Amino acid sequence: MAEEHDILNIEDLKVRFETEDGTVYAVNGVNLRLGYHKTLGLVGETGAGKTTTALAMLRLVPDPPGVVECKRLEIDGQDVRGMSITKLEQVRGKDISMIFQDPMTALNPVFTVGQQIAESIEIHEHLGKAEALEKAGDMLEMVGIPRARANEYPHQFSGGMKQRVVIAIALACNPKLLIADEPTTALDVTIQAQVLELMNELKEKYDTSMIMITHDLGIVAEVCDEVAVMYAGRIVEQGSLEEVFGKTMHPYTEGLFNSLPNIKNRTAKLKPIHGLMPDPTKLPEGCPFAPRCNYATEDCRKAVPELHRASGTHMVACSAYERDKNFMIDRRKR
Repeated sequence: MAEEHDILNIEDLKVRFETEDGTVYAVNGVNLRLGYHKTLGLVGETGAGKTTTALAMLRLVPDPPGVVECKRLEIDGQDVRGMSITKLEQVRGKDISMIFQDPMTALNPVFTVGQQIAESIEIHEHLGKAEALEKAGDMLEMVGIPRARANEYPHQFSGGMKQRVVIAIALACNPKLLIADEPTTALDVTIQAQVLELMNELKEKYDTSMIMITHDLGIVAEVCDEVAVMYAGRIVEQGSLEEVFGKTMHPYTEGLFNSLPNIKNRTAKLKPIHGLMPDPTKLPEGCPFAPRCNYATEDCRKAVPELHRASGTHMVACSAYERDKNFMIDRRKR
């Protein structure tokens, strides 16, 4: 059983996709724990394995071609791996909900938004259709949409309004854990700020734990308590927001920060991470970041470094710290 303070406990999660063109190693040994009422930012480039990790939590990885292996996968103390389909359907939407990546395609175009919110309420709270629609109207008002618009269809809403509807669906049954997968990617900056503010308010109101999947470090700084940085299906750095942002240790995390514009020096050039993420069908033998790393040695190319504790809750997977206890990234490069 997970400890009382853990809403989520994942141990050694691996996901691969066995295709005709080869095996895609999408997630390669992820360990995650999240306390109640906490928000974790899962950060990394496109293809790092963030969304696949989230889908595995909900047992939504398609099988075939997906193969999921995990030593432990518990949500609120319940073993998700051994759940029957019936039990799993009771948990999804009730104990754990997900805001999917694109609000433009997450809604069904042939049902009204009120019907789509009410469906989850009917299933999980065992209410009649009229009562469920009434509560759906309440949820719309909660996210800033007049309940009179419950009878309208998704195409009648703007992108930001659609995202609010998706949030209303996810929170309709007051889940204990909310997974938000790039919830603001398709929105302009002004609407993005409004949606993030709304999510923060609703998280506080419902005491919901949250996993925020994003590549935007600004969003992480705004809404998260903890951070896990993913690269090539592995977590390479993890800790509290203050630890990861204030005492960056992994060269990949350093690269993410160096890729951001410097608002104090408008003439400073960006320092992008050179190269590309490795092909997930042909992962290198050693550290997957070694081909792009400024600090890599031959040792880095021989073995994959494991996460080890640096201080407090701060964890890093980098052999430089094993070779040299005094090794520290020169953060002045930012």
